[in-house]
Amino acid sequence: MIAASDLLNPAQLAEVRKRSDWKGAGLVLHAWAFIFGAMALFVIWPNPITYILAVAIIGTRMLGLAILMHDGAHGVLTENQKLNMFLSQWFCAIPLLADTNAYRAYHLQHHANTQTEKDPDLILSAPFPVTKKSFRRKMIRDLTGQTAYQQRKAQFQNALGSSDLPLGQRLSNLRQKLGKGILVNLILLAGLAATGHAYLYFILWVVPFMTWQMAIIRIRNIAEHAMVPDNEDPFRNARTTLTTPFTRLFMAPYGVNYHVEHHLMMWVPCYNLPKTRKYLLANGFGDRMESMPNYRAVIKLATSRPDDEDKRGKLIHNSRRKRVAGTFGEGYKASTN
Repeated sequence: MIAASDLLNPAQLAEVRKRSDWKGAGLVLHAWAFIFGAMALFVIWPNPITYILAVAIIGTRMLGLAILMHDGAHGVLTENQKLNMFLSQWFCAIPLLADTNAYRAYHLQHHANTQTEKDPDLILSAPFPVTKKSFRRKMIRDLTGQTAYQQRKAQFQNALGSSDLPLGQRLSNLRQKLGKGILVNLILLAGLAATGHAYLYFILWVVPFMTWQMAIIRIRNIAEHAMVPDNEDPFRNARTTLTTPFTRLFMAPYGVNYHVEHHLMMWVPCYNLPKTRKYLLANGFGDRMESMPNYRAVIKLATSRPDDEDKRGKLIHNSRRKRVAGTFGEGYKASTN
């Protein structure tokens, strides 16, 4: 562990640790404004281009909601802790069938055991690099909804409990674990129906949730920890990937790309991570920090295994498949082939 005081001076530390109710709430509002704005764009100009654009924007904002849930799990989304939990739970986690408290318990294990055998996220980074063919299969499964289907199936099976249980008990389990998420999704469907556009729930909520979001979650997971140069060095067991406005719009919202900075100081809110990086660079730590110029470079590194190793790689990766907590907690399965 490296003390934050060894990285930033007191004035810098005070600035980056500062939490804001307005900024936290504003980012949640920003995410939902983009979601509904993209839906409106398609309603006004319904054509294949605006549909694909809307799917990509909404899927990215869904990842954005997960990022804001993540900040809520760290208790840093807002200064007021009641507001922090309310926003992260009801406006970020629950609409995505997730839970901030369950995620917190899982995610803190990742921070405590980064890139070790005890890291619950190790399964997400360990298989890489893979072949281009393997990566292409992964992307096809993500973009066609196969990955999300398997995850949702596992999530609902886990929520129901053993098939040996009485039906009433299984339904009670489902209501306890996923009832709030199901209710919020029904409210969203009802709200869209009240505007005369119920179909938007299915084509511009379910589809982005099942497709684009899955693809960029995978790329994000690869970028954060796969193929890092030193699992024991906190500057190099995570990776920061530099972005452009285009990348932030369609792949990496709300500072998710600043992963070295987040691991060095996990109590920094996402809206202060760019400033944190600026200070770290100014203080001379730039050469020590693992960074990539863009996500294209990350994917190139992740697909550097020769294609003639694909068959052997599939066997190795199949042996690693297991149920894991994944991005949103209990009931998710890593897709590693």
